Amino acid sequence: MKIKEMILVSLFASITCILSVVAIPLPFTPVPITLQILAVTMSGAILGGKLGALSQGIYVLLGAIGLPVYAGGQAGVGILFGPTGGYLFGFILGSFVIGTLIQQGMKKGFALKVEYPIIVVSMLVGLAVIYIWGVLQLMLVTKMNFVEAFVGGVLPFILADAAKVVAGSIIAFGMRRTISKTVGYLV
Repeated sequence: MKIKEMILVSLFASITCILSVVAIPLPFTPVPITLQILAVTMSGAILGGKLGALSQGIYVLLGAIGLPVYAGGQAGVGILFGPTGGYLFGFILGSFVIGTLIQQGMKKGFALKVEYPIIVVSMLVGLAVIYIWGVLQLMLVTKMNFVEAFVGGVLPFILADAAKVVAGSIIAFGMRRTISKTVGYLV
């Protein structure tokens, strides 16, 4: 791994840590509102599948070893195996999926003019992956059925997360171009 890749991976792990600090709890679900999705989707879009997943894996590992980087300053392995742990595992896979889809879309010979739609669609698919992992673990840990887990773990967040995808895709689109011009790195 090159130094610039290590720096970018560390940067996105750090951004995810920072955006997880503010967590707004909801009374009807153990899943809080955070800005983590913004960092997760951008990590995959900017770093690519492998490095994006690595950045999120580092974020999850930092929380697992006790640094208070999970939503609302929580930490520990217990969070990973609690009701919201599936979302954290989903961050790793979601970032990988986003980056891989963008890489494949750009390899197919699409013109740069369709780069933005590829980023948006990839982020939406990655968000769905995060939701799936989150809902599955929420069901497993809380014994909710699918409808209850969906209503508590996805439905309240769809609009806000869609807005984060729009914001993240705009930022990622610009950052991909800036990084490729200045650092020479682009997935």
